[in-house]
Amino acid sequence: MIRQGYVTGPILGALWMLVLSVTVSVAMSFSTGDPFRPSVWLSLFWGAIAGGAVVALGRTRAVQIGIVVIVTGLVLSGIGPMLTGDAAGSVARVLGSVILGCAFSFSVTVILDEVVSGPLNRHEFEGAVIRFLTGFGYIFFTAIVLIPFYVMVMTSLKNQGELMQNPLDFSIDLSKGTDLLRSYEELFTQFNFGTYLFNSFFISVLTVFITLAFAIPGAYAVARLRFRGQAAFSRSILLIYMVPMIVLALPIYIAFSMTGLRNSFWGIVMIYPVTTIPVALYMLQGYFRGLPSEVEEAGLMDGLSRLAVIWKITLPLSLPALASVSLYVFMIAWNEFLLAFMLLDDPSKFTLTRGIASLNSSEIPRQHLMAGSVIATVPIMALFLGLERFMTKGLTAGSVKG
Repeated sequence: MIRQGYVTGPILGALWMLVLSVTVSVAMSFSTGDPFRPSVWLSLFWGAIAGGAVVALGRTRAVQIGIVVIVTGLVLSGIGPMLTGDAAGSVARVLGSVILGCAFSFSVTVILDEVVSGPLNRHEFEGAVIRFLTGFGYIFFTAIVLIPFYVMVMTSLKNQGELMQNPLDFSIDLSKGTDLLRSYEELFTQFNFGTYLFNSFFISVLTVFITLAFAIPGAYAVARLRFRGQAAFSRSILLIYMVPMIVLALPIYIAFSMTGLRNSFWGIVMIYPVTTIPVALYMLQGYFRGLPSEVEEAGLMDGLSRLAVIWKITLPLSLPALASVSLYVFMIAWNEFLLAFMLLDDPSKFTLTRGIASLNSSEIPRQHLMAGSVIATVPIMALFLGLERFMTKGLTAGSVKG
């Protein structure tokens, strides 16, 4: 029964209208500060009618435009899938209605592309369901990522008065111009955030170099050389992660206090690689095993030493893997909080995460905490996006020609 087009179309149309009405309502509420909310039953009702109409009338441009007009009119009249409060502005209501109508009209026709009013075969039915689930997945996971980041950014652009008046209003007044960035300016002028940034960058870069210095020869030995206990060592590399760091916190604190390494850069630089070398070893040994051994054997036959083979042949072929490991290690060191919070007390030596934690106080406005979080997030996000193409390039390319 469910494989009949006149049943599948209304069901998927109803569910898709509910998904979009929730999405558009949340987006409009966050961006305008006006009260938008989805109506579950009206969304299901009008979505089922629209889905049935698409199946019955076809996926023509006229049907799409008609759905846009009808959905817009229903929302504006107060009986549509998305409801607006009296406090919502007229421009926001019209904009939200049009967005919902357009989003539903053009996407539901894609979902129901192969659905006909009669019986559906397995391919047609599963194709429609998969397209619906794919669209829902894109919206769901995008919302999980973007909504917290949006709230964080918008909060950082507000002043204390605006947050006290309405903490849930995440719209901003662009007429304020550069005054919106006051929280960021105060972080660098009053809270020493420039020092925190430099400290985190310095420690993270050192952690990357130290990790690679130990991980490259270790991973190469596991992947290429033969020695007693090789298999056991290879399988036990990640065993260190079976012990939670919080369990080691007290012994590390005591040992560092007794040796004078607590509250120092070098203590942090010594302990961070302990947490990153195992995963770097694990990642690199798998990549080294995938490289053709014939290339290295040819280098050895030409008179190169083992170290020269690693430097001149293995490492150039492993640049994508080295970039991935470096970025991963950098992210671990950049975002690490527990050890920095436990071992650093001097504000002049705080890392970025430790500095942000110091902003979590009732005496410091919330917008400063959010601005600090943005400062910590944006550099690592830009670094990841900038290296993404380099990391993936050449991962599947062969290294033996001819």
